[in-house]
Amino acid sequence: MASLMLASGPLRIAIVGPSHPFKGGVAAHTTQTAHALAAAGHQVELVSWSRLYPHALYPGEQAVPDGGPDLPPFPRTTRPLRWDRPHSWWSTGKALRDVDLVIVVVVVPIQVPSLLTLVRSIRVGSRGRRVGASAPRIVAIAHNVVPHETHPGGEFLIRQMLRSVDGIVVHSAEQARLAHELGLDRRPVVTVPLAPHLPGGLPEPAGRELAATREPRSAGSPLRVLTLGMVRDYKGYDLLLEAAKTVPGVTVTVAGEQWGSAGERVRELAADPALAGRVQVRPGYIAGVDIPPLMAEHDVFALPYRHATASQNVQLGHAHGLPVLATSVGTFPDDVHDGVDGLLVPPGDVPALAAALRRLAAPGELARLRAGLPDIDLTGPWQRYVEALTGVAPVESHR
Repeated sequence: MASLMLASGPLRIAIVGPSHPFKGGVAAHTTQTAHALAAAGHQVELVSWSRLYPHALYPGEQAVPDGGPDLPPFPRTTRPLRWDRPHSWWSTGKALRDVDLVIVVVVVPIQVPSLLTLVRSIRVGSRGRRVGASAPRIVAIAHNVVPHETHPGGEFLIRQMLRSVDGIVVHSAEQARLAHELGLDRRPVVTVPLAPHLPGGLPEPAGRELAATREPRSAGSPLRVLTLGMVRDYKGYDLLLEAAKTVPGVTVTVAGEQWGSAGERVRELAADPALAGRVQVRPGYIAGVDIPPLMAEHDVFALPYRHATASQNVQLGHAHGLPVLATSVGTFPDDVHDGVDGLLVPPGDVPALAAALRRLAAPGELARLRAGLPDIDLTGPWQRYVEALTGVAPVESHR
């Protein structure tokens, strides 16, 4: 990553959150955020977990198989936190009392008790700080101000967590609105787009340039549609398969871990006679190194989500030269230019998804959308992201 040195001077920063090799976009984003802060000249420690969740909440393997290098690990990473050892929550906060800025990654309600304990440990230690020494400022990255899946007390826990910090970073105007609705107006809420952290890195060439190298889809060949990532109900993969049943010239690949009722529904639809031979289910974790060849086998990247917050998945599809079919939820309408580099449809609307598939299968439509794909910039978004994190709750370096 190019240097992103800031004029404000270096800070001692601790970022607390899940990191590689744990799976998922949040862990990858946390790791890449540490890299970006360090590239900006700050002294950064990534404080992560050795045990992230109880197995009952995440029945699959929580870490990337064999610790595979989906992205470079951050070299100054420690793992003192465990969900099952409350004393680790307090002792970790105690160890962070002398830094300038603590960035806490807030994802799911179950982690709130541990993170609140960590924050309170920092605050208690700061009360006895010597005269003239500044206490650490604490900023939360709120990936989901309201959890994707509702649980009793979940919204209350997230609200308590976000009220405990000095500033909040969210990734969309909708998330900022939800933060204000939760009564978080007494601390700064800064909106900055989610900076891309593409698994496997940026392909070369990328975006429009890569799309121009793809062979035209031959007449009569199926439109090959890809979904990628853990199958969850809110992602709407079942709706895409329902739509594909009515569009014969379409095949769909569902690639990613599949467990729970959402996975069962996908497998049930894949066995439907109306989709015979047209659905490929690729269960299991898709490593970053496997994403470029998988993308190259398809024509369209589909994001048929019922609801969403912020996501880098549009950039992922565009970077690999694919137009994106998405629903108008979360940040997708900001990233997909309808009719230019992809198509947008209303969420939960199977007939609209089917109409979009028919349009994408029409002669010449893929080539037209490929020509509209954007160039991919990985440096500018990260510079703005670093500036937001270090500026939302200003600190004076005392080092």
